[in-house]
Amino acid sequence: MSKQLPVLAETTGCCAPLTREPIGAPDAAELAPAFKALGDPVRLQLLSLIASHEGGEVCVCELTPRFELTGPTISHHLKVLRQAGLIDCERRGTWVYYWIVPAMLSRLAGLLAVPAGVGA
Repeated sequence: MSKQLPVLAETTGCCAPLTREPIGAPDAAELAPAFKALGDPVRLQLLSLIASHEGGEVCVCELTPRFELTGPTISHHLKVLRQAGLIDCERRGTWVYYWIVPAMLSRLAGLLAVPAGVGA
């Protein structure tokens, strides 16, 4: 069962795009950890694997073999993504299942949105 929820602009508290107005200090402080988390190639790949997985969630047992890293290292990267609010998880027996947090991804995308004609 997928944990993804529909994203509505009213519920995400989206920031205005950077091209429309400067981001305020509170929003910058809240969103910076998510951007920092995505600054690591392994974490970016993990997020992509989770987001694109059929059914909307994936077991850690399917993620770990995709990398030439130890289990604890993968766990660390998943923890950073969780702490940044980009993914969430649930333990089921001995395995942990992960899914994206659509509202956070929408906030990041909304902040980086560039209207047509800007900067051209």
